[in-house]
Amino acid sequence: MAAPKGPMPLESAIPNAIASEESKAVVAENGKTNDIQDKEVSMEGLCYISAYDQWTPLSVSGQLPRPRYKHGAAVVQQKMYIFGGNHNGRYLGDIQVLDLKSLLWSKLEAKSQSGLSESAETVSVAACAGHSLIPWGNKILSLAGHTRDPTESLSVKEFDPRTCTWSTLRTYGRSPSSRGGQSVTLVGNTLIVFGGEGAGRTLLNDLHILDLETMTWDEFETTGTLPSPRSEHAAACYAERYLLIFGGGSHSTCFSDLHLLDTHAMEWSRPEQQGIIPEPRAGHAGVAIGENWFITGGGNNTKGVPDTLVLNMSTYVWSIVISSEGRNPPTSEGSSLVPHTISGEDFLVSFGGYSGRYSNEVYALKPSLKPSLRPSDPAQQINEPETNGIAPISVVATSSRKAIFEIEELQDEKGSSRANISKTLVQAVKGERNQVEDGLYQERLQKLRLKQELADVEDRNVELAKELDLVQDQLSAEGVRASKLENDISELQQRLQKMNALEYEFESLHREMDAASEEAASSSNQPPRGGGFWRWNG
Repeated sequence: MAAPKGPMPLESAIPNAIASEESKAVVAENGKTNDIQDKEVSMEGLCYISAYDQWTPLSVSGQLPRPRYKHGAAVVQQKMYIFGGNHNGRYLGDIQVLDLKSLLWSKLEAKSQSGLSESAETVSVAACAGHSLIPWGNKILSLAGHTRDPTESLSVKEFDPRTCTWSTLRTYGRSPSSRGGQSVTLVGNTLIVFGGEGAGRTLLNDLHILDLETMTWDEFETTGTLPSPRSEHAAACYAERYLLIFGGGSHSTCFSDLHLLDTHAMEWSRPEQQGIIPEPRAGHAGVAIGENWFITGGGNNTKGVPDTLVLNMSTYVWSIVISSEGRNPPTSEGSSLVPHTISGEDFLVSFGGYSGRYSNEVYALKPSLKPSLRPSDPAQQINEPETNGIAPISVVATSSRKAIFEIEELQDEKGSSRANISKTLVQAVKGERNQVEDGLYQERLQKLRLKQELADVEDRNVELAKELDLVQDQLSAEGVRASKLENDISELQQRLQKMNALEYEFESLHREMDAASEEAASSSNQPPRGGGFWRWNG
């Protein structure tokens, strides 16, 4: 996505959890105990948990956080950060930290930094619930969420654990509308925002993508059948390409459907779910480890859901990890679930939630399922079109896997030569497929570039239109001024004509007066009649 880069570049992504080099653990697997590092056992942190597929309450120390649900959680450098949430209808804005090595709780006094200023003040960040926390490098991104004073558009905040500082990141493009209960999924260097509940409790099913390298928002046009509007669902990424959406709820019902988005083709589909059929639920939590997507908690219109499930994202097969009885915190609605790896062992860590009461307890589960070293080819996830009102089914994907098994058997039977031929053919097909996918990807990039250029041109047109309106206003004002000047000139001309007429009349009167004066003068020079001169001459 071609766009100007933001003023605050982010570091490259690193794994959410870093395995402790100092931890020494005994790993229990299949009923056997394997000694690690000279058979020395460290009881530090989560290492004391030996049982698989069981929720274990953690014995923590320090000042416990206030019980809550619909908070955000993220793990950075072996510490779990908890931000916000809801308690008795009140939004929270504190940051609590659990050290996963010492299991010690502590509260951070966060500072807020505005813009690019280096100064920061210790102030309370806007309390929120239903937001999303995403670890990105050594920092944490916070997106969306319900607040007491909602904003018009979705904001992106960044928390730096090293300096305990919040800052608001500048983004480009059209930001999504504000919302809560959405899903935010990290796919490569992008964040995909889907659904949620917006202003006026409006349920959404729009899709927005934030490029973390350019900090540019984009809203993509997709094909296929969109998931219905929903909130409080779960989302996961598989093979750095596929976005999966499971469950969620509307104002009247809860869902148990599974949707898949191919982020290369931007096409929605509904794969066929196999294995156990999950109950409808909303407010559940999910986390992916390899191709295994663990789902825990949530509830529906009738009850809370007690089981912890796992979906194999390469086969769409559901299975039960553990079926909890009662209303334990791991089965709560609005709890958080994060992954953590220590000494090569994966753990799920659950905090908080609501199950008739607000919780601040921490539970951990060590799954027995291990991520596959060779995940199945994502290109095999092909879906049939909808028929008879039933969503697309990934029959081709299942048949493709069976075909692979048959090929492997034939290879064992007919020798290495046939295997090499099959392998060559498969590689050739994969090569052609990769070329086609690369071509589609390049076309998509070109479309994005053109779309961005079009947006820039439209923005420039808007600016030019504003400048034209300003010039037109100025011309209008000048026209009014010119008209006034013309009126003044016309009035002056009329006054000048009157002055010329008066001057002409004045000159005429002057000439008449001169003529009268001359006539009077000539009359005075003639001699008087009667006696005088005539009498003298006679």
